[in-house]
Amino acid sequence: MKNLKYYLAAALLGPASYGFAQSASDALRFSRTQIGGTARTLGIGGASSAVGADFGSILTNPAGLGLFQRSEISFSPGFGSSNISTQAFGTSSSDSRNYLQIGSLGIAFSGRRPDGDNPTPWRGGTFAFGLNRINDFNQNLRYSATPPLDQDILERLNNVPLDQLTILDDLAYEALLTERDDEGAYIPGDYDATGQLTQRETIQRSGGQTQFDFGYANSYQDKLYVGGAIGIVSTRYNVVSTLTATDPAAPSSAPGTAFANLNLRENIQTRGTGVNARLGVIYRPNDVLRLGASVQSPTYSQLVETYSASLDVAYDTPITLPNGSTFSSGNANFPAEDLGYTLTSPFRATGGAALVLGKYGFVSADAEYVNYGQARFGYDDTDTNSSGVDPTDLGPTNDAIKQQYQSTVNLRVGGELRLDIFRVRAGFAHYGDPYKNNSRIDRSQNFYTGGLGLRQKNFFLDVAGVYSSGNQVYTPYELANPQKTPAIDVEDKRFTTTLTAGFLF
Repeated sequence: MKNLKYYLAAALLGPASYGFAQSASDALRFSRTQIGGTARTLGIGGASSAVGADFGSILTNPAGLGLFQRSEISFSPGFGSSNISTQAFGTSSSDSRNYLQIGSLGIAFSGRRPDGDNPTPWRGGTFAFGLNRINDFNQNLRYSATPPLDQDILERLNNVPLDQLTILDDLAYEALLTERDDEGAYIPGDYDATGQLTQRETIQRSGGQTQFDFGYANSYQDKLYVGGAIGIVSTRYNVVSTLTATDPAAPSSAPGTAFANLNLRENIQTRGTGVNARLGVIYRPNDVLRLGASVQSPTYSQLVETYSASLDVAYDTPITLPNGSTFSSGNANFPAEDLGYTLTSPFRATGGAALVLGKYGFVSADAEYVNYGQARFGYDDTDTNSSGVDPTDLGPTNDAIKQQYQSTVNLRVGGELRLDIFRVRAGFAHYGDPYKNNSRIDRSQNFYTGGLGLRQKNFFLDVAGVYSSGNQVYTPYELANPQKTPAIDVEDKRFTTTLTAGFLF
């Protein structure tokens, strides 16, 4: 038997079904970057737009390359730890994840003229290239709880409006979970008799975004520094989620119920490449004060998402279909399929100042403006899987981005104390809440940083630690009544350490 619900679901399972795969949260995930760069930049909280003379400057203000006095090469491996706490239906859970990463790798070639050589007011330039880690997706999340009857996954499967059918609904039908007889009753039995279900979910996220930069800056009379850079952003994001729902009632206590448990597994892989450009200036009116400003164009990315899913359902008692077949379990698979799409992430503008305290060090501060509501999705016309798809299908998603997100100002402050050949650093950064409606939960992020350094004539060694904290909201599935859609509160605490070794030549 093939009822109307199945036909509509199957019709959505072609390439067009992926028009619903991209969401406003995806746009925010790939647009909201983190503090990146060398251990020196991390140690001062990323407040480097007016400091310069460090490869990390290429991320925020490429004019900082103009302050290099000598050429250098640096490498920055790092170790990270993510600790996640969740609140789901009144129950607390926690999980953690450790990982290694390359925070930065760069080389800068400085061609500064000798001070006595003054044929032109331009004192010489610096060309630099390399990579910096700008986003980190590594995270393990889990929860286990008993949602109310009107918020569990069976409610979602059995009451979804016809115009909101997804791959999940088709999997449920194929696994006999939402099969109906000719009178419209569910063949597995009356779900209302099951009582509350025990629901568990584990989510493993991995990957990140790495930006490959090519930059150049020059110095005009050692007063004005002008620079530019082109960035190529590599995105790698993986998600494996497993959702289980179990009916704790035995068949004898609920004889009209056949449902025992289900196991839904989804796998998403996103790969892509983007490009952006930056321009910046640093003005040094005297030896104490430096003023910096930079702008970054929107990052235009072409991404490919690969999605697959499977659903396994077990029944306490065998169920009988209209054709007489009996089953004690059901399963369905959605094979991996690709969709290419584009994402344009927001424009950024940064301004900052630094006070250089002679041989004792410096203090610096930055303010960065970014409007997350300007992110936009589009379809990749070069992807064959997108042929025949109406690009206007993404209109509601782009409208949701504009409605949900707002502009924010990210603040960073830091400083460095110089003690002969040693350096001591500290910093703080506050990244504002990108959501317009933040009455329920504050989703801003705070970063607390510190670091140490050693400087020799031809060698330097820096170490930095960054502790960050922030809140998120995770929605495992949507219900017909948005007010009943479950929301899992997530607290994300991370600590990363980065070691930078560099050589001057």
